[in-house]
Amino acid sequence: MKKYVCNSVKYIYLFLGCLLIALPLYLTIANAMKTPQQLSQNFFALPESFYLNNFAEVISKANFFRYAFNSVFITVVGVALIQIIVPFTAFPIARRMGTEPYFKFLFYFITIGIFVPFEVKMLPLVKLMSSIHMLNPIGLILLYACGALCQDIFLMVGYIKTIPRDMEEASAIDGCNRIQTIWKIAFPIMKPMLATLLIKDTLWIWNDFMMPLLILNVSDKYWTLPLFQYNFKGTYSVDFTLAFAAFSLSIIPMMLVFIFAQKKIMGGLTTGAVKS
Repeated sequence: MKKYVCNSVKYIYLFLGCLLIALPLYLTIANAMKTPQQLSQNFFALPESFYLNNFAEVISKANFFRYAFNSVFITVVGVALIQIIVPFTAFPIARRMGTEPYFKFLFYFITIGIFVPFEVKMLPLVKLMSSIHMLNPIGLILLYACGALCQDIFLMVGYIKTIPRDMEEASAIDGCNRIQTIWKIAFPIMKPMLATLLIKDTLWIWNDFMMPLLILNVSDKYWTLPLFQYNFKGTYSVDFTLAFAAFSLSIIPMMLVFIFAQKKIMGGLTTGAVKS
């Protein structure tokens, strides 16, 4: 009886979790296929037909593909930069922080940034980037790379500590230098965690609104898709059908990335959790 009750509670939690995820997705797609009249009649109802004019109108709007390109460019370059910086920074910290105080201090100095809210550093960042004339996509990419270091290095250092040192010693005997050891030995082993960080940072950069609003709002040619979607809100009204269509189009790339990298994400979360 006790086991039956526990299983029932688990399934109820699972159902509520699925509902919490599925309901916003359903509302976004369903309302993207409605006319404004249908939307005003019933927000939660299914669309009467596959009305695709909203998608066509969003795509035909001026500079839609420019904004999509800006989002892709910032996301791809930002994530690539993070994937290069984080392993090469985390590896020496993980291997030397136990013996050299400098690396231990460096680790805590970097990870303490996790506890600093974005609202505290928001205005200083804008003032800094404005003073060096970097209110553009390149400046935003650099901010993303710096912002990801705190949490990513914390995760990567913990993961690297689970990697045996024997393989590094064997590579040194074979004549590999430090860079070759990281690139040829450590990188393949770190792939699960690198994939986890890739998905986490991709979702963050692609969906982020506040940082592009602060850095890129100096010119509409720099807008990303979240800024483009924000401008469906007019002074006195909001065109919800077009907004939901834009939301649906922006969701598709991230859903594909998550589907294809799902196994890597789970591997990054579980590999190294238990030492052999």
